[in-house]
Amino acid sequence: MSSEQLEKKEKDPMFSAKVVKLLKNPLNLENPITVQVLGICSALAVTVQMKPALVMALSVTVVTAFSNLIISALRNTIPSRIRIIVQLVVIAALVIIVDQLLKAYVYDVSKKLSVFVGLIITNCILMGRLEAYAMANKPWPSFVDGIGNGVGYGLILVMVAFFREFFGSGKFYGFTVIPKAFYDAGYVNNGLMILPPMALITIGIIIWIQRSKNRGLIDN
Repeated sequence: MSSEQLEKKEKDPMFSAKVVKLLKNPLNLENPITVQVLGICSALAVTVQMKPALVMALSVTVVTAFSNLIISALRNTIPSRIRIIVQLVVIAALVIIVDQLLKAYVYDVSKKLSVFVGLIITNCILMGRLEAYAMANKPWPSFVDGIGNGVGYGLILVMVAFFREFFGSGKFYGFTVIPKAFYDAGYVNNGLMILPPMALITIGIIIWIQRSKNRGLIDN
C-alpha cells in the first residue's frame, strides 16, 4: 500500500464505508429491538398511535446520538470507576431537555407519553451504546452510531404503531382512513390491537419475518 493510500485511509472521511455501516446496520442486521432485544418496554407502551411513537422515536434518537457524542468526547477523562455515573448524568440531562421541549411545543403528545419520556434514562439501548461503542471510539463515529441505533429503534416503533392504530382504531396518524361505508357494512375495529399484548405479538411477527429474510446473516 502506497504512502498516499495510507494517508487517505488514516484520514477516515466522515462518510466512509465504516461510518455508513454504523448508520445502516441498526436498521436491519443489528436492530436494537428485533436483534438485540432491547427497548421492548417502550415499544409496548407507546405504540397505540403513530404520533406518540414517532415523537418517542425522535426523542430516543436525539438522546442516543448526543449522549454518544458527549461521552466519546470525554472518554479519556472519565475515571473507569465512575463511568456509569457520568453516563447516567449525561443521559438524564439530555432527557430533561427533551422532556421540556416536548412540553413546550407538543404538550398533547407529552401528556400521552407521560412517564415514558423520563424512562428513556433507563433505556437499555442508550447504556449499551455508551458502553459498547462511545467509550472506545471517536466522537463522529459514535454520533453516527447513536443516530443509527435511534433510527433502528424508531423504525420498529413506527411499524408497530402503524398496524396497531390502523387495525385497532381505523386511523393513520390520528386521521380516519377506513371509509364509513365499511363500518356501515359491518366492519369493526379490532380492539385487541390497542392492548399491550398485541404490541408484543406484532413485534414477534416482525422479528420472525426479519430473521426469515436474513437467515444466516444475523448470526454471522
